[in-house]
Amino acid sequence: MPIRRDDDFAQWYQEVITAADLAEESGVRGCMVIKPWGYGIWERMQQLLDRRIKDTGHDNCYFPLLIPLSNFEREAEHVDGFAKEMAVVTHHRLIASDKGGLVPDPEARLEEPLVIRPTSETIFGDAMSRWIQSWRDLPLKLNQWANVMRWEMRTRMFLRTSEFLWQEGHTAHADTESAREHTLRMLEVYRAFAEEQLALPVIAGEKPENERFPGALETWSIEAMMQDGKALQAGTSHYLGTSFAEAANIRFQNKEGQQELAHTTSWGVSTRLIGGVIMTHGDDDGLRVPPAIAPVQVVILPMLRGNDGDAALIEYCEELRDAICKQDALREPVRVRLDLKPGKPAPKRWGWVRKGVPVIIEVGGRDLEQGKVTLLRRDQLWGEDAKPAFHGPSRLDCVAEISGLLEDIQDALYDEALARRENAIARDINTFEELTAFFRSEARYPGWVEVQWARPTGEELDAVVEKLKGLKLTFRNVPVNAVPAEGACIFTGRPAVERIYVARAY
Repeated sequence: MPIRRDDDFAQWYQEVITAADLAEESGVRGCMVIKPWGYGIWERMQQLLDRRIKDTGHDNCYFPLLIPLSNFEREAEHVDGFAKEMAVVTHHRLIASDKGGLVPDPEARLEEPLVIRPTSETIFGDAMSRWIQSWRDLPLKLNQWANVMRWEMRTRMFLRTSEFLWQEGHTAHADTESAREHTLRMLEVYRAFAEEQLALPVIAGEKPENERFPGALETWSIEAMMQDGKALQAGTSHYLGTSFAEAANIRFQNKEGQQELAHTTSWGVSTRLIGGVIMTHGDDDGLRVPPAIAPVQVVILPMLRGNDGDAALIEYCEELRDAICKQDALREPVRVRLDLKPGKPAPKRWGWVRKGVPVIIEVGGRDLEQGKVTLLRRDQLWGEDAKPAFHGPSRLDCVAEISGLLEDIQDALYDEALARRENAIARDINTFEELTAFFRSEARYPGWVEVQWARPTGEELDAVVEKLKGLKLTFRNVPVNAVPAEGACIFTGRPAVERIYVARAY
């Protein structure tokens, strides 16, 4: 890689996206083309998370991309939160201009503007008001995989784009207890998915009042630390109370025959997770993909010479591929690709290294003669001699050991990221002055602090948020099952009631 992480982390991130062939600019500001390798990673994420979502009793559906503006106007706080980001369709036809080119036809103005969905609470709510009549219809659990549009001013591929892909779940419940329980259940789904399959250590917790989703009563998140010490909000789950139900008229007849408002939730994760994987697991040689989400877990590279010996070498590699494909790792058949594209062995190898394939197997003429392979682990690329750390197991041992090897790589990536995060969290900050000094230190990537606070609200909280803005800091969340608070809040001086994370963030 031309740029090292420690030299310029932001530029390194962009270089990894290019070198790993994940995505490219589309020509439309804030929109990207996700290339096959990048989309393959997203497909794996979809498959694994969709399975978890369905296991919690949800059905997939699909709602339109265009939402009537009047749907948003029903929920004032919600529309205010998204108003500056909305892309609006006002005409349905173009005509030729006298000055050349095409312009909207003045006679084709829509009677009501249509918003390109920034999120779908309002349109889901409209449908739920029709689909829910009785307590017997509850809970209603829906999910959709879709794209959304939020007109971002500062964009960065995967992390913050005007158009991105995501899943958004929406549920309706009979009471507060059921809805809040489900909000936390989906938070746990996200935590387990991130840690077990993305190898992404996260902290699950509740967002403070100023960080809530527009219109929500509670917002919960999973927060991950990137290698530069910044936080990435990797997923959110919201308890919306009855405000959205009231705006959309989602009512049901209870067991006593009385009409009640439903309690709703919403929750989602997006292609931002790919950015999180890059910034958590990437190294100075490119991307490293956890085996669970790698489109290809093992790539086999025969060292072809363009002579009569190539046929036997290819046959040997095909038999190796077929044998590995029959093995299971991480509860699924191993995904293997035999790369027969023309090219010199070393450039082909480094192309796969940059893509982050967990295991690269090279097979040459000598390997064929000896019944062996030459194997390289992507997470342990370099040996003590600063040369690639090749291993030379027999073909039979390679097949027998591949499942355990992939599982070991998955665990190793998680353990490495967890150790890095824990080493970069300061838990001994007791005053605002100490917090200021921590983030103004000479450390290039200072990390996070976990501090005690009194859970201020309203104007008192606004004043604290403004102080943090001066340091380019934000509250992340109050961790679930945190160590009990003792002493004084570092922001207000009042007795602390809980602990909260503070960090610079994406």
